[in-house]
Amino acid sequence: MAYQFSFEKLNVWIDSKELVKLIYLITKEFPSEEKYGLTNQLRRASISIASNLAEGTSRNTNKDKAHFTTLSFSSLMEVLNQIIIAKELDFLNEENYQIIRLEIEKISNKLNALRKAQLNS
Repeated sequence: MAYQFSFEKLNVWIDSKELVKLIYLITKEFPSEEKYGLTNQLRRASISIASNLAEGTSRNTNKDKAHFTTLSFSSLMEVLNQIIIAKELDFLNEENYQIIRLEIEKISNKLNALRKAQLNS
């Protein structure tokens, strides 16, 4: 197996990457007129969660690392906001909405724990 970078070993990054794939699958079913609207926004925000985690691991100080973890959390909240809107617009059924919400809750708990660890070390 090829060398693994530190972010690839983070469970929260792995979960975030899985959320991206889930968002991509679910947004395929959104109306085509939303391609450049909510579909694009959701996809970009979900990718940002994992990307900020990856970028943060390259930083030298724990304060810098925590900053990128905070950015990941902010993107996660953006995804939550957008799935709430998608649900209210009937682009998202209840089952998929609940699946994504559970993933967001799991990731948010891990991001908070990671940030706390980064700030306390």
